[in-house]
Amino acid sequence: MAAAGAEAVVAEDEEKRLPEGDPESGGDSEDEGDSDSSGDGEDEEKENEAEIQRLEEQLSINAFDYNCHLDLIKLLRQEGELVKLRRARQKMSELFPLTEEIWLDWLKDEIKMASESSEREKVYELFERAVKDYICPEIWLEYAQYSIGGIGQEGGIERVRSIFERALTAVGLHVTKGTALWEAYREFENAILETAQPAPGSVPSPEQQQMLCTQLEKIHTLFRRQLGIPLLDMETSYAEYEEWSEDPIPETTIKNYKKALQQLEKCKPYEEALLGAETPKLAEYQAYIDFEMKAGDPARIQLIYERALAENCLVPDLWARYNQYLDRQLKVKELVLSAHDRAVRNCPWTVGLWIRYLLAMERHRVDHSSISEMFEKALNAGFIQATDYVEIWQAYLDYLRRRVDFTQDSSKELEELRSAFARAVEYLKQEVEERFSESGDPSCTIMQNWARVEARLCNNMQKARELWDNIMTKGNAKYANMWLEYYNLERAHGDTQHCRKALHRAVQCTSDYPEHVCEVLLTLERIEGTLEDWDAAVQKTENRLARVNEQRAKAAEKEAALAKLEEEKAEQRKQARAEKKASKKAKKARSGEKRKADDDDEGEWGQEEEAEQPSKRHKGDGLLEEDMEVEMGLFGRSGPEKPDRPANQKEKATTSRKDIPKVLHDSSKDNVTVFVSNLSYNMAEPEVKLKELFESCGEVAEIRPVFSNKGTFRGYCYVEFKEEKSARQALGLDRQAVEGRPMFVSPCVDKNKHPDFKVFRYSTTLEKHKLFISGLPFSCTKEELEDVCKAHGNVKDIRLVTNRAGKPKGLAYVEYENEAQASQAVLKMDGLTVKEHVIKVMISNPPLRKLPDKAEAGRASQFAVPRQVYGARGKGRTQLSMVPRALQRQGNPVAKAENGMVQNSAAASSAPPEEPKKMSNADFAKMLLKKVQAHGIF
Repeated sequence: MAAAGAEAVVAEDEEKRLPEGDPESGGDSEDEGDSDSSGDGEDEEKENEAEIQRLEEQLSINAFDYNCHLDLIKLLRQEGELVKLRRARQKMSELFPLTEEIWLDWLKDEIKMASESSEREKVYELFERAVKDYICPEIWLEYAQYSIGGIGQEGGIERVRSIFERALTAVGLHVTKGTALWEAYREFENAILETAQPAPGSVPSPEQQQMLCTQLEKIHTLFRRQLGIPLLDMETSYAEYEEWSEDPIPETTIKNYKKALQQLEKCKPYEEALLGAETPKLAEYQAYIDFEMKAGDPARIQLIYERALAENCLVPDLWARYNQYLDRQLKVKELVLSAHDRAVRNCPWTVGLWIRYLLAMERHRVDHSSISEMFEKALNAGFIQATDYVEIWQAYLDYLRRRVDFTQDSSKELEELRSAFARAVEYLKQEVEERFSESGDPSCTIMQNWARVEARLCNNMQKARELWDNIMTKGNAKYANMWLEYYNLERAHGDTQHCRKALHRAVQCTSDYPEHVCEVLLTLERIEGTLEDWDAAVQKTENRLARVNEQRAKAAEKEAALAKLEEEKAEQRKQARAEKKASKKAKKARSGEKRKADDDDEGEWGQEEEAEQPSKRHKGDGLLEEDMEVEMGLFGRSGPEKPDRPANQKEKATTSRKDIPKVLHDSSKDNVTVFVSNLSYNMAEPEVKLKELFESCGEVAEIRPVFSNKGTFRGYCYVEFKEEKSARQALGLDRQAVEGRPMFVSPCVDKNKHPDFKVFRYSTTLEKHKLFISGLPFSCTKEELEDVCKAHGNVKDIRLVTNRAGKPKGLAYVEYENEAQASQAVLKMDGLTVKEHVIKVMISNPPLRKLPDKAEAGRASQFAVPRQVYGARGKGRTQLSMVPRALQRQGNPVAKAENGMVQNSAAASSAPPEEPKKMSNADFAKMLLKKVQAHGIF
């Protein structure tokens, strides 16, 4: 009777929980409305069928495509393909833990189809799987409410109570969502109480009276338990208890309630922080975890970890901290192993989680076959580094070694250990090296450990020597530490003869620290050797060290020669700069009208020189290039001599220079200004073009393009905004293509004040969610690459690498939503053929930039490989001498001038002019410089 009454009470609630608009509910008004347009519906159905087929084919190629699973399930649910839908969900749940939303949709669909008791049992099994993936209050509440529908069956009421109790254990402490479970449990017990009440006017029997008392006590207990836990809206629950209870609330309950209120006040700041934070909320959750760890309640610590993992299931470090806490504190087998299993299912690419799982299984005495099976799963998890495979193999070998009883000469476990060592060496050599182009174990640590096991535990030095001989043949013979490791093993478990032999080979082969090896050999012979052994050791070490010192002396001489060559080149560059300055002054002296030697003319000349000085700071300003063309013609070829230029041409040239304003930058406005470079020199009206582009970031105050003295655009400019936030937003336009070239946008920084300032837009560290792809055809577009990559996960961004001219380099960076998708994409795409090009795919991990310290920069340059000397400005386009024609005709070298002071060369001093009435360019420059010095211009 009680069961029937309770079932009637909750029947209505269960009906309300059916999902609206579901394909199976029959209540989708949109479907009815679309019945008129049958033609459109048929076309859409065909498109959906084709898409379903495509998704199924894609999953047959890559079963780990998470997004493909989601799309397939969504389409099948929309089309009402129940059999295929159930199969698709089953496959996905075997590979991945499902989120709360996916489980709730699946459960609601199965609940609607479950009518018979056998089908209800399948739903129960599905609920049991759902509550194991993540701790979700909504799923537990749905589970408890669904179980109420089966209270009419035998043991139904006890089953409901059991589920409610498990739900309270799992999520009853949830500060914000736990109240709903407590209230649902109380409603269920109240419904049982209502059905147990006697009919009006009748006298209850002793059995009924006993049942009523028992049921009332159950509800009292639930109230008291709930009020002792810090939950939101506790005051309402307390008021409800006061109203419901006929007896006064016990003092113990009030005391616990007040204590819980105090605890709630401490928790509220953390709950409010979570409520206001944006995903992923890791910092907020970590603060909450630290708070609960100080309090020390294991149940609450476990719950807050589970809450954090439900929202951050792809964060390996969070799983690692949670599992470490469970391993060291709770130590409950089912709980610990379940958490480890969920960790590796969520983050299979993280080797540390697999190692902890194997250790936990061994710690809780799981059978050997299960541990071996889990290890094989780990090998197929798709680690992203070669060293990860070395670590997982070492963990498994450690486990196998601990199983062996070495007091026996031979055993099954020992043979299995040796077989595993051999398989590990072969696996790293074949599988790992083929995939990563390295074994991940250059020092042969696994073989070293194998040799130690054979020598120390199995007393098999012969096998250990064979292993060490194999290690040395893999390129390790040049390292002193490897020889000393082998020597120590021989010293502990071998004999003196093999120790001596090993050290003699070490003296001969070691190239990094030969002195150390020689010292060890001499120490051995001093303690245990005969006179003949001592003499042989001394002779061998002296010969070896003599050769080493000779090689080092040669290397030092080579370094000194390189340093001297570098000094000579520096001197040549200094001389070239001085010659260029002298040449420029001589050209200026000839290009102007002959000036009179009065004070006014001298002042004017000095001002002009001073005005031209800033242009020397900019490489390729245009003024020097124009003067060069006047004197020498294009590309250094001398044109027809033009001794006198018409006056109107001189005026026109002077006017064209003066029409171009100097671009001056106010450093006080750096915060609202960006520097734009790598623009096309042929850009017409750059102010207009760039203003249209940058106005999307905010109001533009001014655009200052930089022109040469000829009036040609030099490819860079300053963009000044009204507000600082606009300048920061403009940095997002960096690398945007403008007229076929990537435009560079960087902060405006005075590099004289900040010489080390660098702008790195892209990360130079390991990014496990991003791929680096090389070997792409130059014709490959971003869209074509995205079509290839999106089959393996949700692509957030693709960047094709180009040079400064915007030409592709065959490289790309592809950013996925998470590490799991990137790891699977590496497995599936590496070695793929794209337009007859085989591409290489790896996790993005750029090599470290080697930036020497300032203090060592000068010293380091002395040992650098010298480059060919091309002159002060590097390799020019013509490699021709820039000596003016007038000086070439005279046949006299130009005097070197630096900072206005003439330094007479030997050639100049030994070749005086033959005709006294004529002045050479050098003499003319001397005359002008004397006048300039007389007026104190320099």
